[in-house]
Amino acid sequence: MEENFTIRAMVPEDYDKVYTLWKTIKGFGIRSVDDSREGVERFLVRNPGCSVVAEKEGQIVGSILCGHDGRHGSLYHVCVKEDYRRSGIGKSMVVHCMERLKEEKINKVCLIAFTRNDVGNAFWKTIGWNRREDLNYYDFILNEENITAFMQ
Repeated sequence: MEENFTIRAMVPEDYDKVYTLWKTIKGFGIRSVDDSREGVERFLVRNPGCSVVAEKEGQIVGSILCGHDGRHGSLYHVCVKEDYRRSGIGKSMVVHCMERLKEEKINKVCLIAFTRNDVGNAFWKTIGWNRREDLNYYDFILNEENITAFMQ
């Protein structure tokens, strides 16, 4: 298959196009604070060069927010525009992020996929990621204004 898309580091100037893409992904959860322009810019500054976008024919068709805490890497908001799925874009973006994390001496990467996200869960299984059965995931809300809205 011919690759006629480009994977590159996400920059703050990509925000409007990336946010527009996120709003087209069915079942996608967008947080009011974390996914605001300021929240994404803060994340990009803290994790320079780790997050990526995929461009095809001048438009952003995929994105991943990627970062680490010095010990573990994390992938957030992995998405590819529906018309461009199954063309290698998602896998190429993930590989790009993993290579960047390896440069940062990160040895393990994790992600969270909603259980009802059948497309996403199938993707992760297909490209060799393992679903953990040996732990429970917990979180504690520090900012009640950071509300998740799901795209229909």
